[in-house]
Amino acid sequence: MTDLKQRIADLVAASGPISVAEYMALCLFDPKQGYYTTREPFGVAGDFTTAPEISQMFGELVAIWLRTAWDAAGRPSPFVLAEIGPGRGTLMKDMLRTLSRLDPAFVSQARLALIETSPRLAEVQRATLGDFATDIEWHPTIDTLPQLPLFIVGNELFDAIPTRQFVRAGGVWRERAVAVDDAGNLQFVAGAGSLDPSLLPPDAHQAPEGAIVEIAPARSALMETIAARITASGGAGLFIDYGYFTPSVGDTLQALRKHRYEDVLASPGLADITSHVDFQALATAARSHGLAAHLATQGDFLLGMGLLERAGRLGANADAVGREKIHSEVERLAGPDAMGNLFKVLAVTPPEIRVPPFANAD
Repeated sequence: MTDLKQRIADLVAASGPISVAEYMALCLFDPKQGYYTTREPFGVAGDFTTAPEISQMFGELVAIWLRTAWDAAGRPSPFVLAEIGPGRGTLMKDMLRTLSRLDPAFVSQARLALIETSPRLAEVQRATLGDFATDIEWHPTIDTLPQLPLFIVGNELFDAIPTRQFVRAGGVWRERAVAVDDAGNLQFVAGAGSLDPSLLPPDAHQAPEGAIVEIAPARSALMETIAARITASGGAGLFIDYGYFTPSVGDTLQALRKHRYEDVLASPGLADITSHVDFQALATAARSHGLAAHLATQGDFLLGMGLLERAGRLGANADAVGREKIHSEVERLAGPDAMGNLFKVLAVTPPEIRVPPFANAD
């Protein structure tokens, strides 16, 4: 049993079951033994691989979108260019490399920021960014950013923000919790908390006993904070994650370790624990602050931003092995059976701004 698992078991034994959201928060962000505070999760040697680690093309196209959004907003200066939840720093590095070549004036007018809560990951980001790091400010929250127009990106951010789960038990929805069985092992139980029926997805009334519903108010709260800042100061945001457009009954809580799925309760602090993101809820949160919210699959977004054209230019000077690698990267990023359909994109902008590939969206 891991030290954190024993601590959780002791906590539950002493104080009673804890919610799934509390369990996720302990597993991921415990200051001493949490997954993101103690481990190196990214890349082949870690537990999962994100889109920026797959191909430079991802960061290049995201950079072009942000530059286009800045142009559509009237080129405000100065402004903040930020990434929230920047992982190893690969996405920001690729964006700055692209933007420095595409429009040096854009970069020179930007206040560069990374929003990161983990001091350990901040050091990893500094190492990744190299010379770019000297021009970047690190912030623990969005609240400490300068009060300037904000152009912000978040990739695989919301999936790691704890979600609440509710289980149908005895004909009612009760909050799912983590308890300890007679043998001292962690187990899921139906807790005492209930759920406002108005928050249930449309198909909840048909759900059988034991069905799960996920509600993530902390994710919506973060989106509202970001949206309020953009509404007040101007800017735009782009957020990419795996998830769904239409909420439904279902359990998407998952643990990933060394690129393999494992029991969510097996290794607290040693595995990444996430759940799929409700993009409809995030869009609603942004719209509640007067912003336009545009949705697309990752595949449609990247193809609309010119993924195939960029791959063709990279492949023109590559040998056969290089071209095959580029082809594989395109398939992983945009293929319908890979990340293309599973991952979704949310763009939030002031309603008067239209930015491709969402220019004709409502």
